[in-house]
Amino acid sequence: MAATPQNPDASAPRRKVSRHRGEGQWAVGHLTPLNGNEQFKKDDDGLNVRTRIETIYSKRGFDSIDPNDLRGRMRWWGLYTQRKPGIDGGKTAILEPEELDDEYFMLRVRIDGGRLTTEQLRVIGEISQEFARGTADITDRQNIQYHWIRIEDVPEIWNRLEGVGLSTTEACGDTPRVILGSPVAGIAEDEIIDGTPAIEEIQRRIIGNKAFSNLPRKFKSAISGSPLLDVAHEINDIAFVGVHHPEHGPGFDVWVGGGLSTNPKIGQRLGAWVPLDEVPEVYEGVISIFRDYGYRRLRTRARLKFLLADWGVEKFRQVLEDEYLKRELVDGPAPAQPVERWRDHVGVHRQKDGRFYVGFAPRVGRVDGATLAKIADLAETHGSGRVRTTAEQKMLVLDVEEGQVDSLVEGLQALDLTVHPSPFRRGTMACTGIEFCKLAIVETKARGASLIDELERRIPDFDEPLTINLNGCPNACARIQVADIGLKGQLVLDDEGNQVEGYQVHLGGALGLEAGFGRKVRGLKVTSDELPDYIERVLGRYQAEREDGERFAAWAARAGEEALS
Repeated sequence: MAATPQNPDASAPRRKVSRHRGEGQWAVGHLTPLNGNEQFKKDDDGLNVRTRIETIYSKRGFDSIDPNDLRGRMRWWGLYTQRKPGIDGGKTAILEPEELDDEYFMLRVRIDGGRLTTEQLRVIGEISQEFARGTADITDRQNIQYHWIRIEDVPEIWNRLEGVGLSTTEACGDTPRVILGSPVAGIAEDEIIDGTPAIEEIQRRIIGNKAFSNLPRKFKSAISGSPLLDVAHEINDIAFVGVHHPEHGPGFDVWVGGGLSTNPKIGQRLGAWVPLDEVPEVYEGVISIFRDYGYRRLRTRARLKFLLADWGVEKFRQVLEDEYLKRELVDGPAPAQPVERWRDHVGVHRQKDGRFYVGFAPRVGRVDGATLAKIADLAETHGSGRVRTTAEQKMLVLDVEEGQVDSLVEGLQALDLTVHPSPFRRGTMACTGIEFCKLAIVETKARGASLIDELERRIPDFDEPLTINLNGCPNACARIQVADIGLKGQLVLDDEGNQVEGYQVHLGGALGLEAGFGRKVRGLKVTSDELPDYIERVLGRYQAEREDGERFAAWAARAGEEALS
């Protein structure tokens, strides 16, 4: 065919036209599953696996579990297979899932708002000792995480947890995960507003509801009325932050699209003020946008932050108002910068009722069932029976009379749970690491604990707030990008050319005060053995070069690469 004005390329070679499959957004008609994860979710809702666990797998054992349940749907009930012992980090990305799987599980107990009674804490401790070889880590999302769980024991564990009002429902998976909340909600003297009623209503409406149990990826949320900004709101998919509106009074500023992992994003303000009783409705609207418009084609682009980046805040708010809320939101102010640089509530603090709450620091969130039972005993003896977990791997005992404070502090100290920790004990956080995690490349928990001891010995006079976050892989469960010193686990070469465990270093990240991501110095990697020497060297330079009142993050941003190496 000859070329014509209507068809100028008719004589050119024909190109194969491929049909664009879209991003798998349900709202625009892309309902065909585009990957294996989307297929198994379409085949059967993850919440349905509980029946099979109770009636089949717990009776027939590990080998009876369907692979799509084992590595997929069982997450909807807080269950992941843990890493088989003895597999080094060099094999993490090489072996097939079935080669990495141990016949034991990690089980995550969701603790929305970090709220626990001593009865609940005691049951968590008893389960730890009876079924989890004593393990019971406090996570940076206020949960408790067990290891060494056998599938045969899961129904009994659920029985006991649910008997005291706890749950593992949607603690993992492509679901609405635990709702972070201020651990001092309802008691703090400086609280702007108590978000607890909103957390409870969201739990009632959303958690376990099949309308929201098939999301493109996980959905992380936080609600806090504390001026300390104590729930890492900047890195959640949705967060409600307490503010005073000049006309309407206390309520919440809405943030969306935060998240870390390999493509970190700081959440963005919608510019909307929401009263307490409307928080569940707005939450439901945002999670519905994610369900309907979220990207499902590639798992690496399936978080809400990618949709927000493409749409922008204005379009996101418009869709929320027009399609889901059917009304306009009220414009509102941004939250004030927090006065305190620590936001973990560690120490002794007066409550608004005149009593005190006491926050203490385990080592990198690692505790055990026996210790939890002793904490419950202390909280009942010295408080009212209420305890809290924090988003910084810490715990609090509430409602302590003034005359009981010193005795409680002594009791906690006897358990190596210090109320007045060094900056290193207070500010060091670690993910699960290679000990149990199938994604990890290096060890983290023991490394973090030994690092605390070494830095306390070497730099006993260091008194600046400082965060040191250790992560076993690039996925940033321990928030490496927003730490003063963030350590991303990887294999590195030592001086003799041997491949050993080590870390890529991020410096100067922060949340709260001028939130931002840490700086990477070209080629800066440290072996695990060199870590104490490296941190001592960098902190020494910081102490020598800092200006009056200058935070580590600010110094790290302006320092030369030589000073950071």
